Amino acid sequence: MAVPGGTLPRPGADGGQSGGTPSLDALLEAIPIACAAFQDGSGQLVAGNRRYHDQFGPVPGHVSRERLMRELHPGSTGDTTGRRDVRLPHNGRWYSLHWGRVEDAGQPLDLLSAVDISERIEVLDSHKSQQEKLLFTSRLMSVGEMAATLAHELNQPLAAIVNYLNGSLRLVGQAGGPVQVERALQAARTQAEHASAVIGRVREFVRAREPRRSAHRLGGIADTVLELLRLEAERQQLCIELALPEDLPEVYADRVMVEQVLLNLVKNAIEAMRETPAERRALRVEGRVNLDGDVEVRVIDRGSGLSKAQQDQLFSPFFTTKADGLGIGLAICRSIIEYHEGRMFFEPAPGGGSVFGFTLPVAQGRQ
Repeated sequence: MAVPGGTLPRPGADGGQSGGTPSLDALLEAIPIACAAFQDGSGQLVAGNRRYHDQFGPVPGHVSRERLMRELHPGSTGDTTGRRDVRLPHNGRWYSLHWGRVEDAGQPLDLLSAVDISERIEVLDSHKSQQEKLLFTSRLMSVGEMAATLAHELNQPLAAIVNYLNGSLRLVGQAGGPVQVERALQAARTQAEHASAVIGRVREFVRAREPRRSAHRLGGIADTVLELLRLEAERQQLCIELALPEDLPEVYADRVMVEQVLLNLVKNAIEAMRETPAERRALRVEGRVNLDGDVEVRVIDRGSGLSKAQQDQLFSPFFTTKADGLGIGLAICRSIIEYHEGRMFFEPAPGGGSVFGFTLPVAQGRQ
């Protein structure tokens, strides 16, 4: 066989050799990669070796140069200029296609050689995946360090706030001040104590300590969360329905951590309905015992829902659908739930919207 621009020996009548020269089929068969020759004008297949027929035979139109290129490279005009890296749909393997010009007894031919580059692609994908994992790990470590620093720095001012509020409550009590002022100070103290407890749990979580798990009534956890978000829900003009059965078993969990998970989910649900007409805005928090015997909590909204692409990346670190979001909230929530031996899930809500949920083990027999 000649180099591109050269001449191929003409096959003999017996399809083998003529005058001591090998046939076109024999020459192509001697090439250790998939190789085929196409007519210059019509683009029809003239000859192809066994590797070409094995690897490209299942591709529709593999006997036509233009159709083959359109099948393997959608959007192309079927041209044979330059190099093409393509993926065969029937076996998922990658090939680098190279085209050259040869002649067979004066007849110009387009010669296709296809090099299997699947292993190279796999190595590149593996390296890319490792780099992404290293980047995620580095960013998560940075987030953890920042969380630990913030928790440490905020702990003292919060303790001071609680002390000032306690002092103010004593002064109001001694002076016989208005009941409304006393209630406001008590509410402020409760929230400051809650914030302090949250920060304490964050520090423990960052340090990978075991959560302080014990039996808790899910209704009490939900009441605390909904009270924190009551004003925000009122601003958004939406109703939050709490549907937790009275006989729901107690869960075995760290109360503050689970409060953070539920707070995150309910807050996300409220934000998801900002563009929903006011008369359709509704949020439901429901609980039940599932078939595995765990307590299952579901937060259902009537927002616009999520696309398939968004659903696939929903719990990935640093993925967010919010313009000002960090993309770590759901990832941290899932880590907390998995730490509690539960699972977190998402599903589209019937009639539009989203359902975010998680499971927790029951307390009975765990203490």
